Amino acid sequence: MNDLTFPPVSAGQDPPVWNGSAFVHSGKSSRVLAYEVGESGWSDELTALHETATESGTHFIDMASRRHAINELKRAFGSRPVSIMEVGCSAGHLLADMRRSLPNATLTGGDYTLGTLVRLGEKMPSIPLVRFNLADSPLPSDTYDGMVLLNVLEHIEDDEAATRHIARMLKPGGVAVIEVPAGPELFDDYDRELKHFRRYQLQGISDVVEKAGLKIERRNYLGALIYPAFYLAKKISQSRPKSASERERHVTSAIGATSRFNGVGHAIMKLEEAIANAIPFPRGIRCVVTARKPL
Repeated sequence: MNDLTFPPVSAGQDPPVWNGSAFVHSGKSSRVLAYEVGESGWSDELTALHETATESGTHFIDMASRRHAINELKRAFGSRPVSIMEVGCSAGHLLADMRRSLPNATLTGGDYTLGTLVRLGEKMPSIPLVRFNLADSPLPSDTYDGMVLLNVLEHIEDDEAATRHIARMLKPGGVAVIEVPAGPELFDDYDRELKHFRRYQLQGISDVVEKAGLKIERRNYLGALIYPAFYLAKKISQSRPKSASERERHVTSAIGATSRFNGVGHAIMKLEEAIANAIPFPRGIRCVVTARKPL
């Protein structure tokens, strides 16, 4: 299935066409389709910082996040052919997982930073990659059966506008899987360094999603079983604020410290997954919401 359409990058240009390995438009070929995105605090350097600190996607929380997203997509679509966009695809770990687990899906990756997408394009030559600003998305309506956003909306100042675009770009009946950091009261230097505008309560992100016109099917917290340790670490961090020059080292140290417990962390998250469908957790380190666009 290759029926995706994209608007011209600039007025007067031809609409770009994906040929299986590159976008062709106005007589030129480009691996990444790059729309204007405006100013943002996020950068290729911050992407690289997080990627290095989390050991290239093997951190137990990130792996649990990706498993949750794929399980939700499988629940929604089964094995039928569908089109799925990941917004905030970064280094492509979820795209790679979806390619293995959802072989009949047509995948598209989207991100804000161009350098990230260029590097990813070298690793994944067959997946179209698009640079765009979700809060002002130029992409057409009713395009995707599924959209996945793992830890994206907290980086966008106008998260309501971004979520309206999610709803607009989904086909009727399409599904969005959204994850955001939980606990507004735990906002600290880690969040500031990674350019978070906010952390969420589960009801708060649910309200944003429903206001955009999507109907919530499932919601819960992720990382509930490790929340007590996470809460303590956050409160200690809040009590010891760092200067701007110290924050990068603090972020790397904080993520690296939890990575040392990857073995135990993976076991805990597997246990949590086994009981999550039956138990609505009261707290967690991330909020997860699955919502559907009405027919």
